Amino acid sequence: MALSPATIAQLAEHLENCQLQVRDTPKITDDHPDMDWDDAYAIQDTILQRKLARGARVVGLKAGLTSHAKMRQMGVTDPVFGFLVDDYSVAEGSEVATRELIHPKVEPEIAFVLKTALKGPGCHIGTVLAATDFVMPGIEVIDSRYRDFKFDLKSVVADNTSAARFVVGGQPQRPDAVDLRTVGLVLEKNGAPVALGAGAAVLGHPAAAVAALANHLGRRGQEIPAGSLILSGGVTEAVAVAAGDSVTLRVQGMGSVSLRFA
Repeated sequence: MALSPATIAQLAEHLENCQLQVRDTPKITDDHPDMDWDDAYAIQDTILQRKLARGARVVGLKAGLTSHAKMRQMGVTDPVFGFLVDDYSVAEGSEVATRELIHPKVEPEIAFVLKTALKGPGCHIGTVLAATDFVMPGIEVIDSRYRDFKFDLKSVVADNTSAARFVVGGQPQRPDAVDLRTVGLVLEKNGAPVALGAGAAVLGHPAAAVAALANHLGRRGQEIPAGSLILSGGVTEAVAVAAGDSVTLRVQGMGSVSLRFA
């Protein structure tokens, strides 16, 4: 690690305050160009500990930047991983308050819920599917704390991969009841299609993103617990939203899920 524990704590406080106070910041690697991957995840971990100390609960995990479209959009080449706490969870069909967000965007996702734990290394698509109880549609609301959504990979890892809100719903399906590689989806904003995609856009198969997450945690001596919800990553490019917008995700064979922005 290149950063001191004091600097990691300071950066975690800074980024979380940006989220809580709804203000943006230049990417942190501008001032800390020597920051490494361990530093980035240490900052993310410290943000989580700050939230847990205030009573938050971890309700899931997420993979980010897993589609080639998303990687092109953000100018990066590798997926990243983060956490989801209960404050981020939104009930299906309910409202998201835009005053609590800086510059929100939405991503269509396929969510996994595990029946058994997953631990790397060596986790692969087959391992993930065997461990999965069901899959369902999900919409993630991302809200980078970095000014103009401009960041590098280490900065976005430290910022918990831009996590802000999420909703899941639709008609959950067993993983063997749907071909997650070819399954099609449509993201609508205010009734009009704004993004189309298929599951294969996520690392060739959405379960590959969950396997990558399990292997990432395995290298850190951690696992994905049984019962976990995992957002496998945006299938398409992110779509900007504003107050008054209504967003619906329709996934082939899995129904739909929606939310509104107020």
